[in-house]
Amino acid sequence: MSPTAPLGSESRLPAAWRPWRWPSPLAGARPTPAQLAAAAEGPARDDVLPLPGDAESAGLVRLLIVGINPSPWTTAVNAPFARPGNRFWPSLAAAGILPRTVDASRGLSPDDERLLAERGIGIANLVGRTTARAAQLTRAELRAGGRRLIQRAAVLRPCAVAVVGITAFRQAFDRPGAVLGVQPAADESGAPWVPGWPDGVTLWALPNPSGLNAHETAATLAQKWREVWAATGAPPASLRG
Repeated sequence: MSPTAPLGSESRLPAAWRPWRWPSPLAGARPTPAQLAAAAEGPARDDVLPLPGDAESAGLVRLLIVGINPSPWTTAVNAPFARPGNRFWPSLAAAGILPRTVDASRGLSPDDERLLAERGIGIANLVGRTTARAAQLTRAELRAGGRRLIQRAAVLRPCAVAVVGITAFRQAFDRPGAVLGVQPAADESGAPWVPGWPDGVTLWALPNPSGLNAHETAATLAQKWREVWAATGAPPASLRG
């Protein structure tokens, strides 16, 4: 475990902590088709971190979850994995990482924001550009996202980083042979698996939780998340006092 990572089961948030991210611009409504079309050309949305900056959040993030890039639904409501049918939030609840399933389809509520911050969960993306499908991203965008993630992991120092989407992972880190699960520190030749990756931060590749991924269910994803969470040394949400 990183020496600056959150220790124990209790939150290390400042006593005066308040949610800082912008709420959904749709004020709790689900986006219309026209709003989704507009969001596809919209700006990148906020990462989910305890505090606005990486340096400020250092030591407060136990697990950094990294998606590929925002979907129009996510951009429209400023909430990650927001599209109905995405199995991300149900799988985190089924894994015991969260005590309930977050409904992000209308944006994250202040209670949702606090829950994630108290659990030490950060959520970011490899690429900030919104697209309807991840396949619309270029290899150059993903490679640049991989380099940025190396830098961010060195600042945030979470216990673990989990990238969801094995194809994007392989492209981002130029590791076509990468497989799902915890990643090695070095390859067979002894070369770093991900050059520059910070010591003490475990790197994982997990499946894409999109409803379009026919190979996974919320239950199978939960099994994988449970392994990742246990490796951080954190207890399930149900065991917290």
